[in-house]
Amino acid sequence: MTVAILLLIAGGGLLLVGAETLVRGASKLAALLGISPLIIGLTIVAYGTSAPEMAVSVQSSLAGQGDIALGNVIGSNIFNVLVILGLSSLVSPLPVAQQLVRLDVPIMVGISGLLVLFSLDGRLQPSDGIIFLIGGVVYTLFLIYQSRRETNAEVQSEYDREYGAAPVGRWTWALNLAYIAVGLVTLVVGSRMFVTGAVSIAQALGVSQLVIGLTIVAAGTSLPELATSAVATFRGEGDIAVGNVIGSNIFNILTVLGVTALTSGAGVAIPDSVLHFDLPVMVAVAVACLPIFLTGNVISRWEGGLFVGYYVAYATYLILRAASHDGLGVFSRVMLLFVIPLTVITLLVVMIRSWPKKRRSPVEHE
Repeated sequence: MTVAILLLIAGGGLLLVGAETLVRGASKLAALLGISPLIIGLTIVAYGTSAPEMAVSVQSSLAGQGDIALGNVIGSNIFNVLVILGLSSLVSPLPVAQQLVRLDVPIMVGISGLLVLFSLDGRLQPSDGIIFLIGGVVYTLFLIYQSRRETNAEVQSEYDREYGAAPVGRWTWALNLAYIAVGLVTLVVGSRMFVTGAVSIAQALGVSQLVIGLTIVAAGTSLPELATSAVATFRGEGDIAVGNVIGSNIFNILTVLGVTALTSGAGVAIPDSVLHFDLPVMVAVAVACLPIFLTGNVISRWEGGLFVGYYVAYATYLILRAASHDGLGVFSRVMLLFVIPLTVITLLVVMIRSWPKKRRSPVEHE
């Protein structure tokens, strides 16, 4: 058990270092190619911070541990919204860009529903993975197209404000390519250690690989998103904090699950518990972003507290379910009959009350 815990910690550390190195190199290369920092945040940074999910899920899939791969993506998407956005908005209310409300969040909701549709037959097929990958390419190209519509002067000005002016030459390109290579190698090594440690702990505790994937692995691979959003929040860059989470969630489904389904040979099996509980929770969390983001185009502290509270409830449910605890039925009924309806009513009231204010003085964060 001690060795497994050390592997988990060391692997998590390597995942963090690898993601940071990869993001640094890729971000600066993208800027050199004329891609704006806003799109860098939605694509390179978001995709880079999701690289641990990619590494762990593919490694798990190749090792025949599909439950960890599946649980990792679903758990990460739930963790990203409820914990990362929740904690970030508790530090400081987060402004939400209109582009996220109009485009990216609806895309996240749509592909989450598509994942449920593909899972109804009990398996995520390689053909489903191809569809997801095509969607990921189209989404990324669209964002790049948006960025390229800006003038080079605007892009350079934005880049200098975000990252500072830097000399451009052969060594600059070589250094950033080296960052990318080192980051990728570190991610691969870290993912192997992390998965090995997580599986060993699950076996020692008698906990299913699915639960470990939904909790420990999901939280561990979401550490780069947590670190990125936390730093962005403290710097007052709320758009980056929110965009990083939404972009990562989209990438997790379209690309991580897409690649995982393709590399698994026969596809990824979808357990009944995932189909009837964890996937609906993931979709509900995505849908919940719309009314919360629409209330004044900001995630307030009380909404952040609500997010964190729901994650605690979700994790509690998983623990009770894994232990077959007698209190599971009572806990489920309380959540279903009281807590969730009360939350829905509260959000509806807040939306209705904020709508006239938004029409009188619309606030956009572009």
